[in-house]
Amino acid sequence: MLRLLLPLAGLAALLRAANIPQRSFGIDYDCNCFVKDGRPFRYISGSIHYSRIPRYYWKDRLLKMKMAGLDAIQTYVPWNYHEPQPGIYDFSGDRDLEYFLQLANETGLLVILRAGPYICAEWDMGGLPAWLLEKESIVLRSSDSDYLAAVGKWIGVLLPKMKPHLYQNGGPIIMVQVENEYGSYFACDYDYLRSLQKLFRQHLGDEVVLFTTDGASKLYLRCGALQGLYATVDFAPGGNVTAAFLAQRSSEPTGPLVNSEFYTGWLDHWGHRHSVVPTQTIAKTLNEILARGANVNLYMFIGGTNFAYWNGANMPYMPQPTSYDYDAPLSEAGDLTEKYFALREVIGMYNRLPEGLIPPTTPKFAYGKIFLQKVGTVVEVLDKLSPAGPVKSTYPLTFVQLKQYFGFVLYRTMLPKNCTEPTQLSSPLNGVHDRAYVSVDGVPQGVLERGESLMINITGKAGANLDILVENMGRVNFGRYNNDFKGLVSNLTLGQDILVEWEIYPLDIDGAVNHDINGQPEQLQRSVGNPSNYEGPTFYTGRLSVPGGIPDLPQDTYVKFPGWTKGQIWINGFNLGRYWPARGPQLTLFVPSNILVSSVPNNITVLELESSPCSTQMCEIEFVDRPDINATTQYASNAPPLFVRDTWLNHL
Repeated sequence: MLRLLLPLAGLAALLRAANIPQRSFGIDYDCNCFVKDGRPFRYISGSIHYSRIPRYYWKDRLLKMKMAGLDAIQTYVPWNYHEPQPGIYDFSGDRDLEYFLQLANETGLLVILRAGPYICAEWDMGGLPAWLLEKESIVLRSSDSDYLAAVGKWIGVLLPKMKPHLYQNGGPIIMVQVENEYGSYFACDYDYLRSLQKLFRQHLGDEVVLFTTDGASKLYLRCGALQGLYATVDFAPGGNVTAAFLAQRSSEPTGPLVNSEFYTGWLDHWGHRHSVVPTQTIAKTLNEILARGANVNLYMFIGGTNFAYWNGANMPYMPQPTSYDYDAPLSEAGDLTEKYFALREVIGMYNRLPEGLIPPTTPKFAYGKIFLQKVGTVVEVLDKLSPAGPVKSTYPLTFVQLKQYFGFVLYRTMLPKNCTEPTQLSSPLNGVHDRAYVSVDGVPQGVLERGESLMINITGKAGANLDILVENMGRVNFGRYNNDFKGLVSNLTLGQDILVEWEIYPLDIDGAVNHDINGQPEQLQRSVGNPSNYEGPTFYTGRLSVPGGIPDLPQDTYVKFPGWTKGQIWINGFNLGRYWPARGPQLTLFVPSNILVSSVPNNITVLELESSPCSTQMCEIEFVDRPDINATTQYASNAPPLFVRDTWLNHL
C-alpha cells in the first residue's frame, strides 16, 4: 500500500486552494489582542494538572470546566513524571498526555501548555527529575552543559509528541510556555532562556506562540522575560489590577494583557491551616480583569491530589500534604462548589455559557470501618523490601547516589560503644532529609526531622543494630534550593563520634506491596499485647469488600486514620499518598472509585511510621463520605510563617 506523506506547508497550500479557512493563532500587537483564525480573541482559561487526576476522571473534570464558560485549560508537563530514570519514558495510563489533549479538544477546550522543563506546581523538585543531581555540582535551570544536555534530550522527546496537537495542525494547543517564573530564580541566565527558545522553535516551528510567566513586577520580569517569548504576568485577587498589568506593559508595551496565574485559592503545608480564599474577593477581581478585555487563567480551577510521593516542599523546609485541593472552584474530588457557580456567573457576563446540564458532583460512599492486622516491622520484612541486600559504605550515601529517588531508605550501623545511659544521637549539619525513624535492635528511640529535631537520646549495647529509616517527604519545588538531596546527606554523630561503616538498604516498598509483602491474610493473627510491638515503622493490611446489591458501586470515598500518627497507604497496589493526622490539617485522603473493585475484596496496606492505635484501641481505619482537609486543632506552635510566593504577600 502506498503511503503519501504530505508536508504541512503542502497541506496548507491545498487548504487555501480549496478555500478552506486555515487554523491560526497569533498575536496582533496593533489591536493588543490575540488573533484566532483571523479574528480578535480573548481566552478565559483554568488550570488542571492531568498528573493529579486519575485518567478515569479527566473527561468529567474537563466537561465541568467547559460548562463553567471557559475557552481553554492550562496544564503543566512534569518532566519527572514521564522520565523517571534517564532515557526511560512513560506516557501510558495516567501519564497519557496525548490522550488528555485529545479529550480537551473533543470537549471544545483550547490548551495552554506549560512544557517546562521546570514547572514549580508544588510538585516534587518542580518537575525536574532527581537523577539530574547525580552530578552534585550541576546548576539547575542554567546553561550548565550537563543540565542543558539532559533538557535537550527530554525536549526532543516531548515536543515532537506535542507538535501534531498544535492548533494550526488541528489540535487544541494555542500557546506553549517556556520555563516558569524564571525571574524568581537566582541564576538569571539569559543564555539558558535563549537555548530553550531555540529548542522549542526547532521542534515546534515558528508559528506557535511561545510565552513566559512571572510575578507582576519589573523585578521578576527583568530576568524572566526574553525577546521573542511573549511576557505574561501572574497576580492574586484583591490587588491592584491596573498596577499589575502596568508591570507586564514594562516588558510588552503592546499586545494582549495576560494574567497566567490568577489564584483562586492557595497551597497548603503540613502543620498549617488549610488555605481558604473568599469567593467574593476572587469574583470581584476576575470581573475587573475581564472588564478591561484581558486574558486570564484561573490557577487552580481544580487542584487534585498529590498521589504517591509527588508533593513538593518549600523553604524553610515545609512539605505539602497529599491533597492539592487549593480551595479551587472544583474540589479535589471534582465536586461543584459555591465558588464554581459564583465564578461561572462572572464568566457568563463575558462568554456565552454552554447550554446543557453541568455534570453533577460524583457520589461518595462511606464503606465504614476496616480492621487491619499487623504484618511486621520494616526490619522484619526487610528481605522483601530490599531483595538485593544492602550497599556498604563508610559514610552515608544519599538517595540519588543509591539511584533511589522516592520513598524510603534504611541506614544501618552498629553501636560502637555501650550506651547504657542516654547518649546523644545528632545530625549537627541538619543532614537528615527529611525525617528519620530511629531504633536500636528493633526498640524505637525517636524521630529526627529536618529543621525541627536534630538530636535525640538513645540507649543500647555495643554491637547493637542502629537502624535509621529515612523518609523523603518531597523535594523543594520553588526557589534556589531545587537541588534537594535526600537521605542522610551528612554524617550523624553519637556523642562526639562520627558514625561509620553503614549498610544501606534502598527499599522498593511499592514493588513489594504489589507482590508478596502482605503474605496470606488468612494466616495473619489478630495482634494483641505488648504496646512496643506497635511502635516504629510497621506494616498493616486489611480487606475492604464493596457491598453487593447497591447500584453504581464502587463510588469515590475518603479514608481517615483515627488514632494513627503518620504513614503511607496503598489500595490494590495504588499508592494513595501520605497521611499525617497528628500534624494536620488534612485528616482524610481521597480514594477515587477507579482504584476499587467490587468483584473481590480490595487489598489495603498501611505503613505506619510511628505509632498505631492497635495495642490500645481498635486497629481500624475508616472509609467515610466526606473529606476533612481543614482540621484546626493541632498545629506546631513554632511553625514558620506561611509560604509567600512572589506576588501574593501573606494574603491569609
